[in-house]
Amino acid sequence: MLNLLRKDYIALKSSLWMTALYLVVFSVALIPNLEVSLYLVGIYTAFASLNLGTMIDIKNHNHKFLVTLPVNRKQLVQAKYIAAIIYTVLGVLASYGIHRLVPFAFPELNKPEYSAIDLLAPIGIMLVLSAIYMPLFYTLSKKGAAVINVVFMIILIGLAQPTAIVMNMIKENSLSNSPMLFLVGSGILLLFIASYFITVHLFKKKDF
Repeated sequence: MLNLLRKDYIALKSSLWMTALYLVVFSVALIPNLEVSLYLVGIYTAFASLNLGTMIDIKNHNHKFLVTLPVNRKQLVQAKYIAAIIYTVLGVLASYGIHRLVPFAFPELNKPEYSAIDLLAPIGIMLVLSAIYMPLFYTLSKKGAAVINVVFMIILIGLAQPTAIVMNMIKENSLSNSPMLFLVGSGILLLFIASYFITVHLFKKKDF
């Protein structure tokens, strides 16, 4: 498993500058204009990294090679889901780090204070997006990559307003300490786990 994760890192290593560029561009575009920039910068950066990693697999025909190795397809999918979690955490933490610096560099923007709940929200949203994206990627792969990317680009663009509404509801109703938050979090985890088993099933049936 560790070697599969290293494979993803090596494949992505030469393109890490693109991830850093995504982070900078999203930060410059969203922080001055949106109150929910913390969530969107983290989500956009994390999803762009996930997308970049899967597109590299398609470009280099990695799956055709990997299925010939003494590793089963379940392990290949596990590695990709773990990578999605890593992208999510790093993307959100990078966004949080930048937003912690913004009040010192640009106090006139009047960015709000952030708490742990503000980090959980973009992580949860990104896990939901990953849970939807991964089965589609492993099912459609190269033939459907362009369609998948267009669909998710539209979804990401449309995230701004719903995210703002949801976060305002959470803050106004003090849901951060309510059982509802636990239920939502549990639902997201169950969705992510279910997505994994669905993807494993689909990938095992796929021919290369």
